Amino acid sequence: MNLNSWKNNYLDFCRTQKNLAALTLKAYHRDLDAFIAYTQQHNAPLKVEDLTEGDVSQFLVAQYNNKISPKSLARYRSSITSFFDYIVANKGIKSNPAALVLTPKSPNKLPEVLDVDTISRLVNIPLESEIAIRDKAIIELFYSSGLRLSELSNLVWYNLDFDQALITVLGKGNKQRVIPVGKYALKALNQWHSIAQIWDSEQLGFVFISKRSTQLKQRSIQARIKYWAQRQGLWERVYPHLLRHSFASHVLESSEDLRAVQEMLGHADISTTQIYTHLNFQHLAKVYDKAHPRARKK
Repeated sequence: MNLNSWKNNYLDFCRTQKNLAALTLKAYHRDLDAFIAYTQQHNAPLKVEDLTEGDVSQFLVAQYNNKISPKSLARYRSSITSFFDYIVANKGIKSNPAALVLTPKSPNKLPEVLDVDTISRLVNIPLESEIAIRDKAIIELFYSSGLRLSELSNLVWYNLDFDQALITVLGKGNKQRVIPVGKYALKALNQWHSIAQIWDSEQLGFVFISKRSTQLKQRSIQARIKYWAQRQGLWERVYPHLLRHSFASHVLESSEDLRAVQEMLGHADISTTQIYTHLNFQHLAKVYDKAHPRARKK
């Protein structure tokens, strides 16, 4: 088979067997299309068995010369490597031509977080309308439980246990986890629940819906958070993942339990969660510089 045929089979495999998220599939599709287009343009062999490490390297060098960031280059390499791993597993080639290809390391960028006072200001939404009640529940739940945007958008009432103050979500790779829900989020969700029941004329069961009885999509949720951040006078960029970062940093700072934060965030690898320890070290350094007699500037 040629590269395009292998690509189509691989994407079908990712969709049906690996149950990858739609956005992940879209990224794989885009990356592999770029790689295949490059090989066609530069007369590289389209037969997969003829491709070499050099063909993969040349593609990545070309992207680098086009000012593609190290993070994006790493994503390209990861997509291509996974693609060839699939071909190897299905006896299309004997070895992966991307396995030994290197890309520049991207600098570790610490996630932004909002401090507790700023969060309090954000969630102090005046409940002047049914939409405001819904939006307050959205923001409270994001900060209470550290959900991903897709997890919150797809949430159904069945996933919420008000008595136990728990929420069950389906995360990346269809992995299920149970997370506590804080009392302020529970109160906001209770206020929203009766309105949601009326709006949900189609009985879809989604927790967050529009007045048209449709599931509230991810872009709409992002837009509502941006709206309230500006309405509350927070002119920095506020977005769902920022609330997730803030949740993780604040819980870790208070509990010092990295493993528990990993479980609540749904990180497969604890090294992903460890970035929040660096945030806390930054906070400690700032406190030290302000408070220690021999650290203060004269």
